[in-house]
Amino acid sequence: MIDDTSIAPGEVVARSGLDTFATELSTHTHRWVADEPVSVGGSDIGPGPYDLLLAALGSCTVMTMKMVAEREGIPMQSVQIRLRHDRNHAKDCDHCEGPEAKIEAIFRRIMIEGDLTDAQRERMLSIADKCPVHRTLTGTLHVHTVFAERDA
Repeated sequence: MIDDTSIAPGEVVARSGLDTFATELSTHTHRWVADEPVSVGGSDIGPGPYDLLLAALGSCTVMTMKMVAEREGIPMQSVQIRLRHDRNHAKDCDHCEGPEAKIEAIFRRIMIEGDLTDAQRERMLSIADKCPVHRTLTGTLHVHTVFAERDA
């Protein structure tokens, strides 16, 4: 079990030991489980890693759109976003370097309820690409990994 008091705000701790692939995830205020589906050897007791990635993008997009709609007086009653992750083969692009290269793709479909003008709908669509998670995923992202002797 992870000691929640040692987790700083903005930090996520992932820990194995629940089941074959099941992973305990904790922040300083929340706890949940991720897992792989049975079809790949997991127990399916929680969402998979790509489900969590899509959930992060979807929730950030909804929150960003709602913030802007409220601030600008856009009559958006609700927004629903469906996301799907896929891998496109290199033949789908001209700039891929290796014959085995693949491109990761996220498909996002946004449905807005409310009496919006065409201009307001276009504004909301442009705002979707400005959410912080979207900008992180499409920007230059570096993951720095080191071994730690003990939890710090």
